[in-house]
Amino acid sequence: MIRSVAAAEVHNKMKIAITSQGKDLDSQVDPRFGRAAYIIVVDSDNLEFQVIDNDANVNAMKGAGIQAASNVVNSGAQVLLTGHCGPNAFKALQAGKVKVANDATGAVKEAVKAYLDGKLPHAENADVEGHW
Repeated sequence: MIRSVAAAEVHNKMKIAITSQGKDLDSQVDPRFGRAAYIIVVDSDNLEFQVIDNDANVNAMKGAGIQAASNVVNSGAQVLLTGHCGPNAFKALQAGKVKVANDATGAVKEAVKAYLDGKLPHAENADVEGHW
């Protein structure tokens, strides 16, 4: 007999990257992807996390989204929660098999909960122009 897996079980062992204005789960989600201050990668099973300092990209003239996308892909995250994601970063994330959910707001831990509760759907395209 084949047992179906509940949606909550599917998410149990997932790494979720979230753009953040600070270095912990109580920090606010940064609405920018490529120029976010930090990217927090959370293990949805136990909420352990690592912080990626995105300082090198905050003031980059160009390529911030692509470099940030590379950092997310290299972190092993399967999904990115952010406010907005531009076209080049979106393509780079897709190439790395990372799904994107835009419109994340509030504290990082609230955004993770909203995603796991099915309240942040995956985007099909970038939602802002490049260099946003």
